[in-house]
Amino acid sequence: MILAAGRGERMRPLTDHLPKPLLAVGGRPLIVWHIEALRAAGITDLVINHAHLGHTLVEALGDGSALGVRIAWSAEPEGALETAGGIAHARHLLGEAPFIVVNGDIWCDADFSALAAAATALSADGDLARLLLVDNPPHNPGGDFVLRDGRVFDEADGRLTFSGIGAYHPALFDGVDPDAPAKLAPRLRAAMREGRVSGARHRGHWHDVGTPQRLAEVDALARGGR
Repeated sequence: MILAAGRGERMRPLTDHLPKPLLAVGGRPLIVWHIEALRAAGITDLVINHAHLGHTLVEALGDGSALGVRIAWSAEPEGALETAGGIAHARHLLGEAPFIVVNGDIWCDADFSALAAAATALSADGDLARLLLVDNPPHNPGGDFVLRDGRVFDEADGRLTFSGIGAYHPALFDGVDPDAPAKLAPRLRAAMREGRVSGARHRGHWHDVGTPQRLAEVDALARGGR
């Protein structure tokens, strides 16, 4: 699942007429980088949610056949449903097996094949999530979670930043109202308290394309072949 329903307030005015995942990086839409990377990893059944200017995403990508994938669309109300709410809203499209979720507003070279393989170890009575963590960027110096011996904890010291890329078992979203906004972090923290979240550190490229300045920086990297 690619999360593409956010309003992108920090990216305005660029997102006044275009959803953030369609902003160009290196000559093609940000979301297309994700789709091509997922396809290269053998992941071709995709769910994409949308809200703000969602029709433009559907018009641009259609059913995904032009990019070698199959896209199922999950439409949300204009205000969107946050991450956990959006996933719960699309759960009928995602099925009962573990699945990967990728934020639509990042640019990275994550190994989706390895994450997909790790996802198969998730279970309703075992680990519910596997997260990719990255070194803390300037805009998030305090980090989010601690990674220790392949496990993720909600602790204060030595935090890394959650990349916005994870694998989840559907049971993580049991009880989430599919039609109401809900954040993902509280559910992850609850699973961490039960010792049910694994993780890995991604040391390659990763950029949160959250502002026009960061978009310009990533665009320059992409155009430079990096």
